[in-house]
Order: sequence, then structure tokens, then C-alpha cells
Amino acid sequence: MPSIVKILKIVADPNRLRILLLLQAEELSVAELQEILTMGQSTISTHLSQLRQAGLVEDRRTGKSSLYRLKIDSDRGIVEGLLAQAKQEIPEAGPDRAAMRRVVKKRQDRMRSFFDSVAGRLGKDYVPGKSWKGVAEALLRLMPPMVIADLGAGEGAFALLLAERATKVIAVDTSAKMIEVGRELVLRHGVKNVEYRLGDMEELPIEDASVDLVFFSQSLHHALHPGRAAQEAFRILKPGGRIVILDLIKHRFEEARELYADEWLGFGETELETMLEKAGFRNIQTSVVHKEPESPQFQTLLAVADKLSG
Repeated sequence: MPSIVKILKIVADPNRLRILLLLQAEELSVAELQEILTMGQSTISTHLSQLRQAGLVEDRRTGKSSLYRLKIDSDRGIVEGLLAQAKQEIPEAGPDRAAMRRVVKKRQDRMRSFFDSVAGRLGKDYVPGKSWKGVAEALLRLMPPMVIADLGAGEGAFALLLAERATKVIAVDTSAKMIEVGRELVLRHGVKNVEYRLGDMEELPIEDASVDLVFFSQSLHHALHPGRAAQEAFRILKPGGRIVILDLIKHRFEEARELYADEWLGFGETELETMLEKAGFRNIQTSVVHKEPESPQFQTLLAVADKLSG
């Protein structure tokens, strides 16, 4: 930190004090400071250079330009005292603040203009950092730790995701090869709370009333008897437990039987509700949560239900 004498010498210039007052309130670029203060670019840059050397301002890159702000680790007592007094004594301070608000509003308007231009298609276009995996991981953080059964788990990508929050995940699949691949996957990732079990979703190798949550993620349409799979899910759930089903809504794409080994071409909402009710579930909710834009435009059906206590 430069000496107090050097700081006082630097801020003795009213224009540098005006800049500090602005940067105390908002990050601003050289171009924005030019517009607010009606000064030339070289003059602004010179002032900023001197303020940086005195340890009073810092900058960060944003694309091709930089934004400047009051340095947060500068001597607060001295600087804030000087700026508080400067607000009272510098006549341009008030108009500077008003001009700064107009400049910041322009910046906000440019951002708003972008979102106006993509309204109605934002979800269809690429958005950096936006992914359903990211959303899923965020929502998982809201779940309490619990024992989860992932039925028809396949290679186990979903089980690995659930394991980040679960106390234990029991991943069941009828394919010995899938189980082998899944076990190798958890070993490679060092995951300790996923247990793979070979078995049929209609005759689960899981004890009665031993899990808190059952997931069928695009697997129920592979069951020979989906109703029996729902009954098995009811059996292994603790009282107060829940079942979640993500599957396809009923469709006519017959090729799915050969392409994906689908036993059922999806389910209707009423059909799934009836199946769950017969299995003993209550508080059943179903909804279509996604429709693929490409042919054959598969739609994803979500069903959630409870195994009541008592």
C-alpha cells in the first residue's frame, strides 16, 4: 500500500476524485467514464493509471475491454473518508451520478435487447453452461440423503448421479453385462455407495420396506408385466416412500421394438395412473414433461406417487 502522503497527493486532483466516486458505486469501462465525464480517452487512461499505481483502483478483463472499480483492499478508512467529503464539496458529483445511471441503463438495455431477440427460442438454441445435467445436480442437492433403488439401471450413469446425494443406491438390471460395466464404472470413479444387483424388475433382489425412493428411468417399457414391476416397487418401499417413473408416452413407432428392445410402446397417463393405483400407490401425479422436436417426436411422461404410512 502506498504511503498516505502519496494517496493524498493522487486524490488532490478533483477529476481523480470524481472517478473514484464513480468507481465506488459501479464498475465502469474507459469508454463509459468518457461518456460520463466528457473527457478524452487519454486523459481518463492517465488518471486511471495513476490511481492504479496508488493502489486505489483495479480492473478486470471483460472481452476486449476492461472494467475498473475501487480496489476493495485499499485503506478503507482513509479512502472512504475522503470520498464522503468529496461528495459534499465537488459540485459535479451529483450530475456525475445521474450520468452514470444513464450509462449503466444503456448497458442493461443492450442485455435486455439480446434476450428480447431470442425470446421464444432460447430453450431451443445453445446456451453456454445450461444443461439438464446441471439442473438435475442442483435439484439433487435439495433431496435429503436416502436409500434409492434405480430399477433397470443399465450401465449406471443415472445411479452415479443419484449417488452424489443418496446414502445408498441399489442399481438393478437384468443384463449381466450391464451389471459388469456398471461395477467397473463405480470402481473407476471411486464411488462407494452404489451397489449393483443382477435381477428382474418384476422379482427384485431387494428386501421388503428397505428403500426410500424408487426410480424407473426409461426402463418400465422394457418390463414384460409393468404392473408387476410397480407392485415390486411398492413392496420394497418403506411406508412414506415414493416412486418416480420417467417413461415414454404411448406412441406408434413400431421400430422401437427392434431398435431399442422395447416391450411396450410407452404408456398413456390414465394407464399409468391405474397401474400405480392397483399396486397400492396414492397421491398419483402424471404429466408430459418433454417432447422431442425430431421425428418420431417421442414424449416423456413423468409419474410420481406415494406409499402411504400406516
